[in-house]
Amino acid sequence: MVIKKHGISIGVERINDDFYIAVKAIGRLTHDDYTFMTPVLEEAMKEVKQPQIKLFFDGTEFEGWEPRAAWDDFRLGMKHGNQFSKVAMVGNKKWEKLAAVVGSWFIKGEMEYFEDSSVALEWLLWDKQA
Repeated sequence: MVIKKHGISIGVERINDDFYIAVKAIGRLTHDDYTFMTPVLEEAMKEVKQPQIKLFFDGTEFEGWEPRAAWDDFRLGMKHGNQFSKVAMVGNKKWEKLAAVVGSWFIKGEMEYFEDSSVALEWLLWDKQA
């Protein structure tokens, strides 16, 4: 039996005094994944008490979406895109870099693609105002 793991894990994490939402996508996401994940993500976003949310997305084990799940992802981005001040996307596939560019069109804040999670976190938590 071949086990194909897929899904999304979401958490609110903290480094020093900086809070951010951490999302890790694994495998090929389905509509059912979004049906389960969307309320969890929206609840996590309510827990961040800053006017703008920082998001760390780990796509190193992400393989893409089924067509309906891609639509779910787009709708989620359209609904919450203005709440993100920064999105750091970590990946290891060429198409993910393009996805970050396209995704940046739909969020109010900055979105950058990285291949190194440490560099991504440093960028995410760096505040130009400081």
